[in-house]
Amino acid sequence: MNKLYIGNVSAEASEEDLESIFKQWKIQHSGPFLVKTGYAFVDCPDEKTAMRAIDVLSGKVELHGKVLEVEHSVPKRQRSCKLQIRNIPPHMQWEVLDGMLAQYGAVESCEQVNTDMETAVVSVRYATRDQARLAMEKLNGSMMENYALKVSYIPDETAAPEGPPSGGRRGFNARGPPRSGSPGLGARPKVQSDIPLRVLVPTQFVGAIIGKEGATIRNITKQTHSKIDIHRKENAGAAEKPITIHSTPEGCSNACRTIMDIMQKEAVDTKFTEEIPLKILAHNNFVGRLIGKEGRNLKKIEQDTGTKITISPLQDLTLYNPERTITVKGSIDACSRAEEEVMKKIRESYESDMAAMNLQSNLIPGLNLNALGLFPSGAPGMGPSMANVPPPGAHGGCSYGGQPESETVHLFIPALAVGAIIGKQGQHIKQLSHFAGASIKIAPAEGMDAKQRMVIIVGPPEAQFKAQCRIFGKLKEENFFGPKEEVKLEAHIKVPSFAAGRVIGKGGKTVNELQNLTCAEVVVPRDQTPDENDQVIVKISGHFFACQLAQRKIQEILTQVRRQQQQQQQPKPPSGAQPPIPRKK
Repeated sequence: MNKLYIGNVSAEASEEDLESIFKQWKIQHSGPFLVKTGYAFVDCPDEKTAMRAIDVLSGKVELHGKVLEVEHSVPKRQRSCKLQIRNIPPHMQWEVLDGMLAQYGAVESCEQVNTDMETAVVSVRYATRDQARLAMEKLNGSMMENYALKVSYIPDETAAPEGPPSGGRRGFNARGPPRSGSPGLGARPKVQSDIPLRVLVPTQFVGAIIGKEGATIRNITKQTHSKIDIHRKENAGAAEKPITIHSTPEGCSNACRTIMDIMQKEAVDTKFTEEIPLKILAHNNFVGRLIGKEGRNLKKIEQDTGTKITISPLQDLTLYNPERTITVKGSIDACSRAEEEVMKKIRESYESDMAAMNLQSNLIPGLNLNALGLFPSGAPGMGPSMANVPPPGAHGGCSYGGQPESETVHLFIPALAVGAIIGKQGQHIKQLSHFAGASIKIAPAEGMDAKQRMVIIVGPPEAQFKAQCRIFGKLKEENFFGPKEEVKLEAHIKVPSFAAGRVIGKGGKTVNELQNLTCAEVVVPRDQTPDENDQVIVKISGHFFACQLAQRKIQEILTQVRRQQQQQQQPKPPSGAQPPIPRKK
């Protein structure tokens, strides 16, 4: 991958011009420039130099009034299933990247490319050409935490004529060689598990696990290549606190073993005489398969590891706390072995459920179904690790990764339903906010006789889906709609005034297509005065899935508009090919 294609080359450009630019930017090349009409080719001495040329020159350097486009030179026959994705935010978590890539097809491998750039680069192989083509179309230029992703084909030496897809399902199939590192997380020898390990620890040991100024927890995360969240503020006053560990299965087990060792030492130092069992939290959906028919799976784990295992009763479950507590008693070595076996069973169940869910991955475009908790993993209110949305009040000893882009939706409910949504002493709305990973507030009534109240929901798409789904469901449960009546609500989202026309479309074409596709009523009221942020309202009415699909489609339009606006506003370098301003970290 050392050969470069240089596109958008002016007809006036010569080999000497290109040579001068490479010399100015101190980019080596190992052969002459082959200049054609409108494009050119050149060889670099190694892949790292080629990557630097792409990063420094592509879309940034102008020659004779045209901004050069630089990418890997890939013969048509080798433009198959392999892509390179550049300019990935350096702190992005693998599970978030995995979830994004899986939206477009079955990913067979995803490996990090070592470069000198501050942003991350990965090479991805999809199962089919069509999936790779779709990913390229959707991801190239898309914004990820203020970074514009750059996607290009890379040579696929194994490319063969397209045949019927072997796997068929979307999502991640068997992976290729493991990635050598992770943005912000250092080297990682194996692929991170999509499902975290969740454990409960006695509150009195939390301080020892964190250590002075967080030194102990940082040391654990570094040694085990893991991300650990200690939810200290969750369940104030409770005797136990949950800890969430994200890593490879081996990394999770090593971190868990280290935490057990720390608790044992602290117990000796503080003369704590009670037994400290290992308590693993697992979603109820997986527990039946962990126990097995007539308890056989659980009995085998107990016999193989020399432990005694009990599971909390079903009666302890609630909508907002779907986890069961698996209590393991025995020596630290025995508990550690049992943890490996228990989590192996849970991960197998999760992967089975994910395979089923990925068949439905086209249900609502633009929504990461993995993050909804429909097929659960991780903490209540957190959804799977892909969600990357810690619940309010969750604080960890070590945490990496940015938040998905937040959205604000105003959902209108019957005024009489406000009490049901808030709950006794505000408990329901707090639980709902925690469950969804969103901020949820009820706006003051507009007058004494107001028949509707506005619920303000702030959070990323997956949090919006979960919060709105529960509000629609709660209204049905509390009989605010008849037994045979479908719950239909009105939602408002604000869009930049300059983008309203794109939502409407020429002669109302886009908004009509939206309504036909989603079965929701979509209205952009005319003659609106933009607010102080130069935004106008789009009204969406309908049942839950109609509203969701319409919201996602409108957000998709807004993303395209923002992308085009950013490209137009991007300052062009002067004709002398001056150095671009370096990105701020």
